[in-house]
Amino acid sequence: MLFPRALSLWRNLVHRDARERDLDAEVRSYAAMLEEEMVERGLPREEARRRAAIEVGGAEQVKEDVRAVRMGALLEATGRDARHALRALARTPGFTLAAVAALALGIGATTAIFSVVDAVLLRPLPYRDPEGLAVVFNHGFTAVSPANLLDWKRQATRLSGLAAAESWGTNLGGGDRTERLEGVHVSADLFPMLGVTPLQGRLFGPEEDRPGSPRAVLLGYRLWQRRFGGDPGIVGRPILLDGEAHTVVGVMPRGFEFPPFWATGAELWAPLALADRSANREAESLRAFARLAPGASLAEARAELAAIAARLERAYPGTNRDVTLRALDDVVVGHVRLALYVLLGAVSFLLLIACANVAHMLLARAAARQREIALRAALGAGRGRLLRQLLTESLVLALIGGAAGVGLAAAALRALVAISPGNLPRLETAGLDPSVLVVTALVSLATGVAFGVVPALQAARQDPSASLREGERGSTAGGGHRLRRALMASELGLALVLLVGAGLMIRTFVALRAFDPGFDTRHVVSAVVSLTGSRAADPPRRLAFYREMLERVRALPGVEQAATINHLPLAGDVWRVPFHVEGRPLDAPGEGPRATYRVVSPGYFATMSLPLVRGRDFGADDALGADGVVIVNESVAQRFWPGVDPVGRRITLDDPEKPVWLTVVGVARNAARGEWAAAPDQEVYLPLLQSRTYLEKEGGPFTFMTLVVKAREDPGAIASSVRSAVWQLDGSVAVSDLQTMEEVVAHSTASPRFYLLLLGSFAAVALVLAAVGVYGVMSYSVARRRGEIGIRMALGARPRDVLALVMGESLGVAAAGAVSGLACALALTRLMSGLLYGVAASDPATFASVAAVLTLVALVAAWLPARRAIRADPLAALRSH
Repeated sequence: MLFPRALSLWRNLVHRDARERDLDAEVRSYAAMLEEEMVERGLPREEARRRAAIEVGGAEQVKEDVRAVRMGALLEATGRDARHALRALARTPGFTLAAVAALALGIGATTAIFSVVDAVLLRPLPYRDPEGLAVVFNHGFTAVSPANLLDWKRQATRLSGLAAAESWGTNLGGGDRTERLEGVHVSADLFPMLGVTPLQGRLFGPEEDRPGSPRAVLLGYRLWQRRFGGDPGIVGRPILLDGEAHTVVGVMPRGFEFPPFWATGAELWAPLALADRSANREAESLRAFARLAPGASLAEARAELAAIAARLERAYPGTNRDVTLRALDDVVVGHVRLALYVLLGAVSFLLLIACANVAHMLLARAAARQREIALRAALGAGRGRLLRQLLTESLVLALIGGAAGVGLAAAALRALVAISPGNLPRLETAGLDPSVLVVTALVSLATGVAFGVVPALQAARQDPSASLREGERGSTAGGGHRLRRALMASELGLALVLLVGAGLMIRTFVALRAFDPGFDTRHVVSAVVSLTGSRAADPPRRLAFYREMLERVRALPGVEQAATINHLPLAGDVWRVPFHVEGRPLDAPGEGPRATYRVVSPGYFATMSLPLVRGRDFGADDALGADGVVIVNESVAQRFWPGVDPVGRRITLDDPEKPVWLTVVGVARNAARGEWAAAPDQEVYLPLLQSRTYLEKEGGPFTFMTLVVKAREDPGAIASSVRSAVWQLDGSVAVSDLQTMEEVVAHSTASPRFYLLLLGSFAAVALVLAAVGVYGVMSYSVARRRGEIGIRMALGARPRDVLALVMGESLGVAAAGAVSGLACALALTRLMSGLLYGVAASDPATFASVAAVLTLVALVAAWLPARRAIRADPLAALRSH
């Protein structure tokens, strides 16, 4: 009994029909029978089990050999199928090129956007244990005061480190011209907390982070390469910053950027030296970065910090409100996460449209190959064999499309980096790295299965005898025609969703462009003038320098007016200060009104064409020793003096218990601020010529001002002469950020313009693919019904009746696609409401216009083959049928 069972097992292991059996169960059964037989012969159970295991070990080896044979046979069969698929695709170059183009567009766009999402959102920040890094917010902003920072650091136990950074604008001398650079002052413990190692040299030591210590500086890689030619001997050498020697102690690695959400253009770092400001709770100029203690969660650290802030708020009212902790990753990418996920969803829809397009192309191709498939089935090819061959063709087609898509993605990435706004962190690191290519390969394979499985199943299920009898003739009835109609409707629905998204972004961009910034951006050029480190930086000389600079610039040919301001609207920092209105009750600490303050020279409002709706501009009399004056904007006037003339009223920017009053002499129109489309902020304007302006403890104006110049015609034509006029006055002064106000405004709207361009491109491609799909389906439908059409026309049907028949079918499909697309768009566009301005996510006009356009495109795409059909000779159509 045992020998026949063993013989049967070995036969099944060796022969190919073993693929139909469960080898593991067979081997286990054989081992059990062998063990029982040996026990019956008198062997102990353990010895019988050992000998049976030895015997079965040979069977296991044979089983592995069989599996290897099977794998080799499978690979050989797959290779044959792939070669046959390539030959089949080569025989129909038109179909192949059209399908590959559609797939390349879908896969290429998906790959490009995924690589951006991967670089910006998915990759961890390039610091040690980035998930443990956080940012402290106070009063809802990231800026904190030195005293608060030091108190938090001493009392927090759920934080292992708390470091600070402060923006720093500096002038680099030593070259032909002084260069204005953006830098950051950092506490010595910041970079070690990040786990950053310099490319050359070392980081700051604690001894360098004290007041009066030798001046040290770390260079960024770009600055090292650009200004110093990548000189490896730069470490230990002095460089001239703001007229003072700083020793270079190190060079940061290539691509290093910190902070990654603020001061992203920083090219050098210097010690912060906080000790001399340890009692300051008023000036909130620091950014605080924290690292969670081992084992501590963000929620625990946030709760502890809130408790510490509550104690400090009781001790120092108004200084510790809305203190919270946010993960650094969330702060860095939180503002772009929604937009990028919307783009990824949009490009996924585009890929689905491409798949649907190729799917009904394959359905039409399968119908044209009915005789070939039927003949192969009649000659013995099984349904599984036919299905495998057709799926292999789809996969080969998808892989070719994926390879072409990778090339398109590489070009698209270069274009994205070139046109992207500046608020996409780490975009320059996006590329086709191995992880992205793996995702692309998986997407290609999944795409091949998605668009190929249904046509393959339908072709493999057909009756060979019926197909051989009918050849390529057939009617439009049946599951194939219904499937093509469903695919066409799905294409139109997906395209409608993309078009609605693009339409809403167009409406947003139009609303932004129509938004009145309050001033005229035409014919105005601006430049930042920094005196730091120059001869004019001495406090007694600053005012004289600015006066003479304005006189020289106003005398230039083509210049109509010129003025200065500390921070340009839409382009500079926004400094907000508390103020108090005379005659109003005193507010509790921290609860009083705050305003953005701007220091301007006489003529600023005329230069910017910013109207004064009441009162007067600053003049030469508003100078040293004169009574303090101020101009407020409409927001301040409407809030504190509604229905009353504000001119002559007084405010103070000082302690209201010991006020220095400033008299309102004018009311300016509201002007756009840094957020562009945000509600107007409260603003106060102070005169440059007065001896005392807020936060100027040196007794003179700021060491930097923004020069604004209004040209009579083209502002670009006077830009170089403006720079030369400043340098003729003092060649050691830095002149930077030379740009027109139109460029400033364009930069402020760069993000919506970027998203509009991408969504619009996806929508345009989707519309073309949908139109091609409708045209292809209707052309195939008309071709399949040409016999029916010939009979109808031979029996007296008029061309318009036939046209109405075909167009009615197309209209029904378009209506189905429009209804489903509108329902989907209504649900999905709510997700992008955070990207919109001036238009609702469910805007009826956008939905209606997009549905009308898409229906019209579908009808035109259907009308072309219908017109060709009614022009054909009915007798010829009957003979061909």
